[in-house]
Amino acid sequence: MYKILKKEVLNQAVILMDVEAPYVSARCEAGQFVIVRVDDEGERIPLTIADFDREKNSVTIIFQVVGYSTKLMAGLEAGDSFCDFVGPLGQPAPFELDKWNRVIGIAGGVGAAPLYPQLKKLSEEGVEVSVIIGGRSAEFVILAEKFEQFCKNVYIMTDDGSLGGKGFVTNKLQELIESGEKYDHAIAIGPLIMMKNVVAVTKKYDLHTAVSLNPIMIDGTGMCGGCRVTVGGETKFACVDGPDFDGFLVDFDECMHRQSFFKEEEHECMMRLS
Repeated sequence: MYKILKKEVLNQAVILMDVEAPYVSARCEAGQFVIVRVDDEGERIPLTIADFDREKNSVTIIFQVVGYSTKLMAGLEAGDSFCDFVGPLGQPAPFELDKWNRVIGIAGGVGAAPLYPQLKKLSEEGVEVSVIIGGRSAEFVILAEKFEQFCKNVYIMTDDGSLGGKGFVTNKLQELIESGEKYDHAIAIGPLIMMKNVVAVTKKYDLHTAVSLNPIMIDGTGMCGGCRVTVGGETKFACVDGPDFDGFLVDFDECMHRQSFFKEEEHECMMRLS
């Protein structure tokens, strides 16, 4: 059993938990993920590692309450435990420290959680990092204060203009590039449509962009094939080949289509809790 050391409600839809997981915390790196189960009959939920503390043997996860299993997770409190907390899984983020001096991160909603450890790691290695964080409104902008601890610039965009600029993260990204800001690399993490639109901008300026894919996933070892994605015309498995990929090569339309496969079943499960 994996004890929940801390629970923090970041907003009405997003929750942070620190979980006691010595094996995972001792070995994980930025970009990797875990698979958790609430109980021995629970669904396997893949979650990118948002942070870790090797001295405290803890791993931080941040998740959005969107379906049946995440609603069950949201009902857990500090002192409760997960049945399973498996990891670290996936490949660490592929950094090219010898080539990058300035990196821009772009986060949409809860995508700020997996972006955080990547930019933090780059900053620790001497890379100058900045970030654009987006949300529907001020309430849905998360981790801004944490990013401020090591980012040169933290830009905030909200759909309704309640915090930072009004508009999408792509608006700010385009504005920065057109104003003369130069970056060696971009990392975009968030909803698929957001990452697709970010890549549409960065491609115009030949700004290489990594994205983190979170497709439907079951075993997390590459055996089930549920998380297959098309990258550069080849089939890849997000759980073992990713989750980070070259955004210029990802077939986002196929990813979005596959993400909608089990909407009806998810709705039926949610009805059981209502």
